[in-house]
Amino acid sequence: MTEYQDPAALQSDKAKEDGTVGRTLAVLDLVAGFARPVKFAELLPAAGLPKATLHRFLQALTNQDMLSFDADRQTYAPGLRLVRLAHSAWAQSSLAPVAAPFLDALSADTGETIHLAQLERGMVLYVDKRNAARPVEMFSQSGKVGPSYCTGVGKAMLAYLPEDKLADAIARTSFHAFTPTTLANEEMLRAELAAIRARGFAWDNEEHEPGIVCIAAPILSQTNRVLGALSITTANAQDRAKLEAHAPRVLHTARAIAEAAHAWRFPEQ
Repeated sequence: MTEYQDPAALQSDKAKEDGTVGRTLAVLDLVAGFARPVKFAELLPAAGLPKATLHRFLQALTNQDMLSFDADRQTYAPGLRLVRLAHSAWAQSSLAPVAAPFLDALSADTGETIHLAQLERGMVLYVDKRNAARPVEMFSQSGKVGPSYCTGVGKAMLAYLPEDKLADAIARTSFHAFTPTTLANEEMLRAELAAIRARGFAWDNEEHEPGIVCIAAPILSQTNRVLGALSITTANAQDRAKLEAHAPRVLHTARAIAEAAHAWRFPEQ
């Protein structure tokens, strides 16, 4: 299965600008990004930091219960304090709680796989998912981060960003060709985003994973701020016409989630 590799957060300008705090949090990102307990020897080349510096950051995170250290296996993993904070963030900043009943209804109505996503630093963060009656394995799972330029939810959100935020998202994009249909450059992406704005929804035409096709709609606030995006996905590329028939449903559900989020006073980002 295709995996998306996020550039090393430790080497980002943001981490460097924010000094020790920024680099410490970047180490936390690095550990979490392995999605399994990880040894110091695996972290060292990925971090690009001196051995003593990385050890100091890991020790600080462990002392604060943001990481846990298994002395028997000599591995690091996200700590329980981080889990607690994640639950709090999920409840306060994620669209998932307010969108849940709408995802349930859309999944039951269509029988297809449903995704809910938000943008994080120009990339897609999947925050919730409903599996089809006969689900197939695909990259997108809740909590995973993926590219925005070649996914339906990602393009649906990019299409409605203000120009400064769109330019920043594109600047973070490497335009890796996951499949033969992946958009190859900024010019192609911008043309696609214009088409999305014209029709109101986005397609993923096997651009991230072979055989995976989806239709996606942006979730916009009353002031057209991008809150997230919603998609209906199929693993049968021949089902494009069937997906297109679902366009009114996905657009209606996106609007309903936006209205519910407004009533919930969704926080400014």
